[in-house]
Amino acid sequence: MSGAAIDPFYAVAERYIDTDADLSGFIETVVGSGSLSACSIDTEADSMHSYETKLCLIQFAVSDRLAIIDPLALTDEGLAMFPKFIDQFETVWMHGADYDISLFRMTFGWAPDEILDTQIGARFLGAERFGLAHLLEEEYDVHVSKQSQKADWSRRPLSDKMLAYAFNDVRYLIDLGQKIESRLEKLNRKAWFLEACNHARQSAFGRDDKPARDQWRISGWGKLSSKGLNYLKHLWLWRDEECRRLDRPAFKFLSNQELIRMASNLEAGRKPDPPHYLRSNYARRLGEAIAKSREVPTEEFPSKRVRGNGPRLDIDESHLGRIRAKRDSVAAELKLEPTIIATRGSMEMLAAKNLDENDRENILLDWQKEVLGDIANRK
Repeated sequence: MSGAAIDPFYAVAERYIDTDADLSGFIETVVGSGSLSACSIDTEADSMHSYETKLCLIQFAVSDRLAIIDPLALTDEGLAMFPKFIDQFETVWMHGADYDISLFRMTFGWAPDEILDTQIGARFLGAERFGLAHLLEEEYDVHVSKQSQKADWSRRPLSDKMLAYAFNDVRYLIDLGQKIESRLEKLNRKAWFLEACNHARQSAFGRDDKPARDQWRISGWGKLSSKGLNYLKHLWLWRDEECRRLDRPAFKFLSNQELIRMASNLEAGRKPDPPHYLRSNYARRLGEAIAKSREVPTEEFPSKRVRGNGPRLDIDESHLGRIRAKRDSVAAELKLEPTIIATRGSMEMLAAKNLDENDRENILLDWQKEVLGDIANRK
């Protein structure tokens, strides 16, 4: 990174923590220094390299020190110190925290009570490009390498390049967040920002995982008949078991598109025509899965309808057009990207004739209702 030798953000201590004792000592030092006003955190996982996603790295920073915490090297008791440590901070800065929150929920059953997200803040400032690398380039004229973005974070030891990438994810984050916060205050948008951050945190932490019974309903399933869905379900279960054996993510074994294609072939009475690169042992078990699917009685085929999606919206198209026009006008005036004010989905719900008033009340956040005004009400 150019200028790194004179960059004050590089004048802070860096530490790699891979024992319970090291983490305990680090926490004691930070708490003892009284530096509990703000911290920044980030995570890395191995979802692109393993069957089961696991938390592989936690990056942490306060104003005068950075640390990389290695969850794979710590005991469960040692790792349990981390949430209690973070809960002592007044402000926790993150960037694009949605995935990080899901990892924290999976690992700890926890996430910080309040997260200020620099990505959300940048959007409220009207940024069209709000990835961290772009923001750092714009704000600090630093160019962060993306080479390690898709690296295997479960590998040990980590390369110097991977460590540099990990440290840089939190190195500037507190300062960047404070700059964004200050600018939002001048625009009278800080309250909007805080509400949006709180909503994003609650949504990510409370999001239900897709029910196990429906995981096989991958993109494209709706084009298949019940017969095709029966094939698709068995193909998906076959792939899932192969990936479990190999400890490999599904996309690195066989794509969803290939599953849909084979299910379509079987539905039409053709051979599945698996990819030529599929090894004989995988192909043999594939054949067994297809044979098993053909034993399923027609009345037990999967339904084309998925329960739990609620009634189909009866949308007033004229009112939807008025809402969209108002949203776009407000977005242009505020110099914001329109979807931050209202997504297509939320506008359709607002324009629906058959939506319960209690449900309608929860579609928009308070700041969105404020800027849209009465047009958001059903007339």
